[in-house]
Amino acid sequence: MTKTVLGVIGGSGVYEFSGLKNERWERVESPWGEPSDELHFGTLPTKNGDVEMVFLPRHGRGHVHSPTSINYRANIDVMKRAGVTDIISVSAVGSLKEELPPGTFVIVDQFIDRSFAREKSFFGPGLVAHVSMADPVCPRLGDYIEAACKANGIAYARGGTYLVMEGPQFSTFAESNLYRSWGCSVIGMTNMPEAKLAREAEIPYATIAMVTDYDCWHAEHENVDVASVIRILGENAENSQVVLRDIATAIGPKRQPSPIDHALQFAFITAPEKRDPALLAKLDAVAGRALKI
Repeated sequence: MTKTVLGVIGGSGVYEFSGLKNERWERVESPWGEPSDELHFGTLPTKNGDVEMVFLPRHGRGHVHSPTSINYRANIDVMKRAGVTDIISVSAVGSLKEELPPGTFVIVDQFIDRSFAREKSFFGPGLVAHVSMADPVCPRLGDYIEAACKANGIAYARGGTYLVMEGPQFSTFAESNLYRSWGCSVIGMTNMPEAKLAREAEIPYATIAMVTDYDCWHAEHENVDVASVIRILGENAENSQVVLRDIATAIGPKRQPSPIDHALQFAFITAPEKRDPALLAKLDAVAGRALKI
């Protein structure tokens, strides 16, 4: 077993994590550019012992980054450099199903990536790698989220597909109904390429998708707008903190290993003698274990 360092990436409305001891905000530099903000370090007291935490506001404090302008590669890289062993994403989403009303926490297990204006991999010319994304969410983390929701009486659904759109505009009526016809559960703008990059960095990842609205497909509900989203986000914020604390308690300070810890084991396809030294240097944190850097 290794030491747990639980990373939390907070989405819209979730810009801090309260209750940490020895907390500090610290800038961590990345060769991939500027992350969304400084990292918030601290320890969370739990009945199973103190758990180290690292929090990153995905959009930056004050919400200064749009879904497209977020530097997802830098965000995951600095989490890896900070020693993060597992990532919980807390994200605002729209519901694409009647049975998932606003206020529901959805523990998604699949993604459809419809984003198109983002860097989606740490690898490329000079070092090509292909990781499996068949099961993009860590089921162990999903179990912890489910148990925390159940224990605190929070409405939740286990399983579902998160459709990632580019944004920043919300869906058209036609788009919303197209995604419903695909069987998607929720729609959001930020969990891809975040989940892909976490897998490339060998960090188990799971999402708490907090439903704020019915997108625009529901005839009996108003079309989504920022004011309604913010209102529901405020109502969900306290619940997300409770759930995260229970997750940290369940994981504990001593972490069980995960198969995702070795996601890069058979991913590299570029011959060693053809690998770009400059790219290898940038990958020291993300892929250092697998590349033996």
